[in-house]
Amino acid sequence: MRIRATVAAVTGALALSAFAVPAAQAVDGSPSKADISAAAHRAASGKTAYTGSDTGTPYALNLKFSGVTVNGGKPIVVGPTNHAHVPVAFTVTHAADVDITADDFFLDVELYRGASYQNIDNLLWGDTWPTCTVKTATTATCKGYVDIYSADELDNVDATTWKAGGYAIAYNGEDPTSDDIDLNKVGYAEQDGLATARLQRHTTLTANAAPEPVKKGKTITVTGKLSRANWDTDTYTGYSGVYAQLQFRKNGSSTYSTVKSVKTTSTGGLSTTVTASVDGYYRYNFVGTTTAPAVAAAGDFIDVR
Repeated sequence: MRIRATVAAVTGALALSAFAVPAAQAVDGSPSKADISAAAHRAASGKTAYTGSDTGTPYALNLKFSGVTVNGGKPIVVGPTNHAHVPVAFTVTHAADVDITADDFFLDVELYRGASYQNIDNLLWGDTWPTCTVKTATTATCKGYVDIYSADELDNVDATTWKAGGYAIAYNGEDPTSDDIDLNKVGYAEQDGLATARLQRHTTLTANAAPEPVKKGKTITVTGKLSRANWDTDTYTGYSGVYAQLQFRKNGSSTYSTVKSVKTTSTGGLSTTVTASVDGYYRYNFVGTTTAPAVAAAGDFIDVR
């Protein structure tokens, strides 16, 4: 597990200091998004103490998240070293006295993998804050992003279903970088299980039909390789033990038909033979799994004489 700001490493911090952001991490007096996110997850460890009492704990902010969508509901496909910029949309409903437009009000929706939003194994968030459009005195619609840097943040175990969690912090004039922050004046809201999103390892597939040209009635061998992103090594490696369909498209046609299914080798290799009949294109087609998306190889033309 490789978390960008090692948020998981600080979730056990005391709740009483949860919202004090280190001044050294601030830029022009404003805490960074990573710092605010870390503060929120430090606070999660002491959430049960959020009673608004005089012990110096944040009060419960009257705000709820709803209508959360991640990547338009589609799986998030990430290569071994690329940056995925994933859209997130949601609605917030809040009390009329909650000013979500204040400079010291922060909210976000993040993706997490783990038992709960308070017990995470990995966490992903966006590089920038969401943009919210006020609709009424108590509602707003927001759009943001989750930025995923696979080489720094993902391991193969992360190819699974993630959940979305949201938080909001109202500092209400308190200085987030101060050691003397009055937590009784800070509002905090957190919401778990807002939506789900599946992360998948990007796949590649090749196909080569030979010999070419070939006499009608002779044997053609179609080879290929199915690979998927390996987030442990930041490379592509062969995807073994799964099936791809050998497909054929007659020259002049736009439709492929499945000829047979072929199982990949331990290195992701594919190989099978067919009898040459007419000119056309052979390709392999992979229908996908829960951890890897569907992919089709480019068709390889065979000239049958």
